[in-house]
Amino acid sequence: MITREKRRAERGQWKAVLYAFLFPLLLCACGETGTRFHLEGKFKNINQGEFYLCDFDNGTKDTISLRDGRFTYDKDMPDTVVLTLIFPNFSELPIIATPGGNIKMEGDVSHLKETEITGTEENELLTGFRLQTKEMMPPAVKQKAEEFILKHPASPVSLYLLRRYFIMAVDADYARIAKLSETMLKAKPNSIPLIQLHKRLKATSNLKSSGKLPKFRATDTNGKTVSDSLLRKKANVIMVWASWSFDSQQMLHQLNRWKSEHHDSIGVISICMDADACEGRKALENDSIKWPDVCDGKMWDSPLVSTLGISFIPENIVIDKSGNIVGRHLSAADLKDKVDKLLRQK
Repeated sequence: MITREKRRAERGQWKAVLYAFLFPLLLCACGETGTRFHLEGKFKNINQGEFYLCDFDNGTKDTISLRDGRFTYDKDMPDTVVLTLIFPNFSELPIIATPGGNIKMEGDVSHLKETEITGTEENELLTGFRLQTKEMMPPAVKQKAEEFILKHPASPVSLYLLRRYFIMAVDADYARIAKLSETMLKAKPNSIPLIQLHKRLKATSNLKSSGKLPKFRATDTNGKTVSDSLLRKKANVIMVWASWSFDSQQMLHQLNRWKSEHHDSIGVISICMDADACEGRKALENDSIKWPDVCDGKMWDSPLVSTLGISFIPENIVIDKSGNIVGRHLSAADLKDKVDKLLRQK
């Protein structure tokens, strides 16, 4: 006959076993919530589709599926990063992703600038900036962006605004960009994204829009060696792109069309900033692009990127037949004008 004391002892043993089993799981779960980032969204006027969520700093791209106008996204996020949600029409919405952040997004695809992103102070600041400037002309938005950066130099929102309205501008003012980035770095000296950006900007300032193209050697995605010696046609272009950058892919398409029209008169080497070379290779094959493409997966830490002083996506460097740099960071229209001018030269 089992005594009451024996039953109590057995229950105690089972509790001890159960606790020993669950305790590590609880610790693990607690660790995940510390860095786990959660995003959920709801949009009107769209029922289903696929979006891209891109981390431009690290060159990563995740696909998000929308069902019944809703989506969720969970990922371990050890550091604060700026993610960009890219819609099927290539409209973009930035999101500040923080370790342990729980973000909600709600809007209408026909009025994306009015989308509300809540859950953290940084995202609410960014939403406030977007709503404040939605009716402004570009120069006024740029001025507001500078005012925000000077007021909040340590905010990750400022890093996004610096990239969006200054670095990616066709008429990029490098002196102004350097001054703003120095202010931000002073406010947050241990920020890895700011340190990396400052390093890239310094490299860019050392390579002007003129002078000789630096000598380089690299391996393309087909395993072949490419070098600056391939760029000795009448007109030559180094094109920097990524599978998650619509603007850069548009430039690739235009460049491919010009090269098809002029055949061997145009030399092209492209540099893909994707973390995975397969993504870029697939995109080029889909567009029947056959020139050498370099993708070492190192993104901003790539030796070739450093040698050429590349800081932007999209980016381009135009070289004449003598190896002289005659233009860089040109808009699509200016790039065409520059290439046409070189083709007309004897």
